[in-house]
Amino acid sequence: MLSLPMSPQVFAILAALIEQRAGLHYAPEDRELLADKVVPRALDAGFDSLLDYYYFLRYDPAGPEALDALVDSLLVHETYFFREPQPLRVLSEDVLAPAVRAGRKPRVWCAACSTGEEPLTLAMMLAELGVLEGVSLVASDLSARALERARSGEHNLRSLRALPAGVEGRWLELREGRPRVRQELVDAVDWRRVNLVDAQAVAELGVFDAILCRNVLIYFQDATALRVVASLTRALVPGGHLLVGTSESLMRFGTALVCEERRGTFFYTKAGP
Repeated sequence: MLSLPMSPQVFAILAALIEQRAGLHYAPEDRELLADKVVPRALDAGFDSLLDYYYFLRYDPAGPEALDALVDSLLVHETYFFREPQPLRVLSEDVLAPAVRAGRKPRVWCAACSTGEEPLTLAMMLAELGVLEGVSLVASDLSARALERARSGEHNLRSLRALPAGVEGRWLELREGRPRVRQELVDAVDWRRVNLVDAQAVAELGVFDAILCRNVLIYFQDATALRVVASLTRALVPGGHLLVGTSESLMRFGTALVCEERRGTFFYTKAGP
């Protein structure tokens, strides 16, 4: 099988281009890992030099589309239904349901949603509480391929590995061996393609009462993560909440958000006016 060498110099400029486009960071020790992903795409595109492939991605009119496809192949789509469910339960029961019953229509954004298991889990919880129609749900990802799967409502069996009793048959069913979510749940979500490192694209979504950006910031360098958190903070209403993954913390960033604990889960809350 053909291969192409990736010199440290070419690695550096390719890694910088990818990080600029999507925020994904590759350290020098990741050169072989990146080469394993990039080389087959360069060969398939007809290039016999990774430097030429870089120039194509960087300067050719068709480069941005090819770069997005490359980034898509690099993204980690590890997700499943009811992953880290406690923050979603607290958000649903303690924040969103009371807001709906008080006559408001809160907006929630699930950022970097991959194939959609997280927003659909939230939709199931809201439906159980009888308030789904009262919540405006937006879910986004950088990957067009992942969003296409999310919109289809069809998932793989691995996405069921943390499924609690009572969900199958009520909110999803197996068809020909594949899980399919009920269509009204899929339709309750406004699916968008958004690049989190693009502050303008984030701003165009409007403001939200809650934003979930879980297990995403770990793929960014601190400087990139800080810019993303700043964009997310601007997208919160005063008193709005940002939820990150259980293994992530914003404390080291010194953000404008206040960390508070609710029933064993941490919410980062934007101060009121």
